Amino acid sequence: MSLKSFLTYGAAFALAAVMAPAANADEGMWTFDNFPAAKVKETYGVTLDKAWMDKVQAAAVRLSNCSASVVSPDGLVLTNAHCVIACAQDLSTPQNDYVNDGFLTNARTEEKACPGQSAEILQSITDVTKEINAAAQGLTGAEFVKAQNARAAELEKAGCGDDKIIRCQVISFYQGGEYKLYKYRRYTDVRLVFYPEYKAGFFGGDPDNFNFPRYNLDSGFLRLYENGQPVKTPQHLKLATTAPKENELVLVAGNPGSTSRLLTVSQLETLRDVTIPTQQLMRSELRGRFIQFGAESEANKKITVDTLTNLENGFKVFYGQQLALQDPRVMEAKRAEEAALKAGMSAEDKAAFGDPWADLAQVQVAAKDLYLPYYFLDSSMASSNLFTYARTLVRAARERAKPSAERLPEYADTRLPLAEKRVLAEANIIPAHERIVLEFRLLKAREYLTTDNAVTQLMLGKESPEGLSKRLIEGTKLADPAVRKALWEGGLAAIQASDDPMIQYALKIDDQALAVRKEYEAKVSGPTRIAAEKIAKIRFKAYGNTTYPDATFSLRLSYGKVTGWTYRGQTVPAFTQMNGLFDRATGNDPYELSPKFAAARAKLDPKVVYNFSSTNDIIGGNSGSPVINARAEVVGAAFDGNIHSLGGAYYYDGTINRTVTVASTAILEALDKVYGQKALVKELTAGK
Repeated sequence: MSLKSFLTYGAAFALAAVMAPAANADEGMWTFDNFPAAKVKETYGVTLDKAWMDKVQAAAVRLSNCSASVVSPDGLVLTNAHCVIACAQDLSTPQNDYVNDGFLTNARTEEKACPGQSAEILQSITDVTKEINAAAQGLTGAEFVKAQNARAAELEKAGCGDDKIIRCQVISFYQGGEYKLYKYRRYTDVRLVFYPEYKAGFFGGDPDNFNFPRYNLDSGFLRLYENGQPVKTPQHLKLATTAPKENELVLVAGNPGSTSRLLTVSQLETLRDVTIPTQQLMRSELRGRFIQFGAESEANKKITVDTLTNLENGFKVFYGQQLALQDPRVMEAKRAEEAALKAGMSAEDKAAFGDPWADLAQVQVAAKDLYLPYYFLDSSMASSNLFTYARTLVRAARERAKPSAERLPEYADTRLPLAEKRVLAEANIIPAHERIVLEFRLLKAREYLTTDNAVTQLMLGKESPEGLSKRLIEGTKLADPAVRKALWEGGLAAIQASDDPMIQYALKIDDQALAVRKEYEAKVSGPTRIAAEKIAKIRFKAYGNTTYPDATFSLRLSYGKVTGWTYRGQTVPAFTQMNGLFDRATGNDPYELSPKFAAARAKLDPKVVYNFSSTNDIIGGNSGSPVINARAEVVGAAFDGNIHSLGGAYYYDGTINRTVTVASTAILEALDKVYGQKALVKELTAGK
């Protein structure tokens, strides 16, 4: 399928957006406290009662960057291989290349902790909308943002106290129309159990990414530990030993990262014209730098695997989104939707809310002006691990001296343990990789902002990007967890006394970075929240909660059916089988069989369902989500969408948007006959 297909299907969305404010077909990433069970019953004849919902919620896992599910009574967690590849990379040594060869265990004593990884399971949801709204009543700009953040921190503290195994998070829904306090059970000892070699977990590489048919064993297993022992998890989901059928109901329980379906036309235009093009240019160039670096040696190539996979995936995602936003019919549909909401406003509404759409259009002027300084000073260098350590240490030291409610939100009492864990965790820091990233960001800052810009002058001084990145990376000792620990425990005095060049650099630019952040909050974030909340209230008056909120990396449940699709006269079947893997293999990258699969071919059942597609509505962040049947059995792990799903950031078209899943049948078949993981198979099928 070509990405050009995006230019042809705005019409379906246009009709849906204007004619039906409620979700259509299988559309929606629904919160667990507002799931349309009645509609599922009406459409599929299946009753999903509270017991079913509670069971799924208790087994749904949020990882640092993905989703997952508990699938055994001993804390075993199923997710995607691409969600644990960073762990495999961090655990690799010159003697053991777990990314290339896979990570296999024969006993639980061989399971290894993933540096910096945590896992969270949602315990409860509490509406705190009134409290958040009251805190910011009458305020504007940065003060509005500060008041909301402070009240959220207070509510999180009240909800969780100093309990280190519970995490509370206030989450905004419907662009500020609702605020909910989500309480999670946290696990900070998360260990790798199984990772297939890269050639099996990402067979087909970038050419097959966001396409179908697929033949990927994109699955991996972790285990939750506490006090050195596997966690007992009686509330778990069982892995199905049979594949779902055509048109069977399936549900996806996961944490979709971010969608923009409720943004206004002016906000979407900023994404289309400024944000996405700028990031795509940089993403493309950085990809080229890593390809060149990887071509220099086999060792370099191994270093770049995870980074290149993420860059290529991100480039394709945002290219698809950009094409969707460039389709005039998509934007016309959004204009029609806004016009319909405005037309439905009463005189009282207009007096109370004014024209928040015009307010947001005005905000875009400042958003465009501040985008590059804010991006380069306060966010973009986060892709350098060493700089991220330095900035976290500097800011944590400063913020911990303040009352929790007055801190930057990421350093409030309830969020501080997560920051501490990430900055102190052992990680495989590769200086050559760090230097490429940091040098690139500094080069782009100079190029985009120009040499004479005050931000560029602050970031570079008299040094070149090449020289500064070399000096910082070669001089810092922050790759050593013990050094980071001493600085964390030493507080601001230790930070200020440190002669580490990366710490001193973070100190040097931090005041201005925070000033730009504050200006952004005053001119962009604050006014945006205020206007968006007004639109949310207008929407609620018109539609109530018959619609779902945009994705916020919080637990959601989507429903759909197993099916293929037809596009331009070509029908794509819903299933692939094991034999298709061998037919697709060419012997050349990225269609080269993994040696383990090649050796096991004669033992494998050629008819086992490998991957399948369904109409479930998902987005990035859903990776690793359990795909569940009506019996609450896990029939697979979602790992991708088809090419048409990339526009899902802005709308859903049930005729062609598809979720792509690695089937539980393929996972079990491979664990047993390819990898010889008999104990793992026994654990997964106990009671079957």
